[in-house]
Amino acid sequence: MGYQSGFRPGLFAGKTVFVAGGGGGLGRCIAHELTSLGAAVVLAGRTQEKLDRTRAEIETDGGLVKGCFSAELRDEAAVERLVGDAIECAGDFDGLVNAAGGQFPAHLADLSLNGWNAVLHNNLTSYFLVAREIYAQSMRRRGGSIVNIGADHNNGMAGMAHNGAARAGLSNFTASAATEWGRDGVRVNCVIPGFISTAGLDRYPEQDHGAIAGVTQKIPLARMGVAAEISAMVVFLLSEVAAYVTGADFRVDGGIHNGASSFVFKPGQARNSQVFNGFHRDEPAQLPGAASSH
Repeated sequence: MGYQSGFRPGLFAGKTVFVAGGGGGLGRCIAHELTSLGAAVVLAGRTQEKLDRTRAEIETDGGLVKGCFSAELRDEAAVERLVGDAIECAGDFDGLVNAAGGQFPAHLADLSLNGWNAVLHNNLTSYFLVAREIYAQSMRRRGGSIVNIGADHNNGMAGMAHNGAARAGLSNFTASAATEWGRDGVRVNCVIPGFISTAGLDRYPEQDHGAIAGVTQKIPLARMGVAAEISAMVVFLLSEVAAYVTGADFRVDGGIHNGASSFVFKPGQARNSQVFNGFHRDEPAQLPGAASSH
């Protein structure tokens, strides 16, 4: 059984998409869905072993990977070379998925400048560099669609303020790039996941596991999401169906930004919540309470 996408077969036939962060997490899932719909992909990231694993999975499932490139995505010269090499290998790009972020928890009073800069470079600078080079070397001539994977920063991000600052910048960059590049036929959007059950949650310190598991009480749908539910939004935004959509943030978070209760409303027992889990190779979080279904 392959990827069970909700989109029509062949939606991306003849298209090539660059997936930064395609070696794991959401990027891996997105690459799988795109190739299941006929796209060819180029995978990029920092760890060649992870990229090679995703490539082997996709090829086993009958999909096409035109190249895998490991590079330091926070380094300007490295990204310039990476995109040039990728175009030489795969041709021009119709789409870009920026999903190569990374962060760690830290209180502001304890956060070093190196730690601050590392997360800003991971989640903002690298996205800018990859998008700029894909635009300059390919999309400026022919148009295309860029989707950044962000995070909800609207209410601050206490305990990870460096990440919140980067993600706020990413949303603003998305809006600015959509305006500057729109006349060239390039659309730029940002997907903002909520709590998604991926293996990345398992890397948080054990003392945080209880809080992570309890977050479902704050979500109207009373569950975490799965990678395929993020990928579906990305696929929509990359596709021709979204031809008039640009410069926007799209939350996929089960409603957590609104909260599950108020001082005059208390939620009842969760029921009837449906999960779209089309990713046949999904690797959900294993920590207690992180299950995505009831």
